[in-house]
Amino acid sequence: MRNRTSLAGKRILVTGGTTGIGRATVALLAQEGARVLTFGRHQSSLDEALAGPRESGGSVDGVVADASTKEGVDAVYAAIDDRLGGIDMLVTCAAVGAEPIHEMEEDAWRYVVETNLIGTLAAARRAIKRMERQGGGHLLFVGSISTEIKAEGECVYAATKAGIQAFAETLRKEVAAKNIKVSVIQPGSVSTPMQECDDGEKKKAIEQHEMLYAEDVADVIAFTLTRSERADIVNLRIEPQIQKTS
Repeated sequence: MRNRTSLAGKRILVTGGTTGIGRATVALLAQEGARVLTFGRHQSSLDEALAGPRESGGSVDGVVADASTKEGVDAVYAAIDDRLGGIDMLVTCAAVGAEPIHEMEEDAWRYVVETNLIGTLAAARRAIKRMERQGGGHLLFVGSISTEIKAEGECVYAATKAGIQAFAETLRKEVAAKNIKVSVIQPGSVSTPMQECDDGEKKKAIEQHEMLYAEDVADVIAFTLTRSERADIVNLRIEPQIQKTS
């Protein structure tokens, strides 16, 4: 009985892999032997994210692109086709934070929606088309517990993550017969640049079990991707032991 899917040689796209959870995921999947491609908006951040895995002998590549635009997502998949020859797994981490909608300019909150939600849907659609032709694959979306706790100040961000949740749970029913798995990981508080507190406050929160490392979530992503071919983790929620809910 085969109990684990090996990541060795798997062609994986990680969106938003230059910071936070995405960056930790790129490093771990490369360590597991996957062929990883990622992207971000800035060349300097991309170079930093790729340096460590490359020094360790990992197979990682990247492009500069913006998940909020059709042109950006098209450029990423052109690189996938050219450099990896296809895609076996998609992990969507690209996201930006937001303020309450009435405290944001129109262009600013629209950019959040276009990055977090529209960019995720666009990446998924292109992955599905390729996975369908090759006979299967795995889509993993990084959501958020913000859809459950609905904390004050997070209306725009929570709306985008709730959209991803509903999209993924419905999509799973539509692509299961195509041998495409769909999973959602819902992290709680994680020490990433999206957090407004400074490094000292993050360190203290981690020590008090009120915040996770990005690597904690990367571990869960790798766990989900490596289950047997029979098993599909639909939703997995990971929180610090003491999760702040507001």
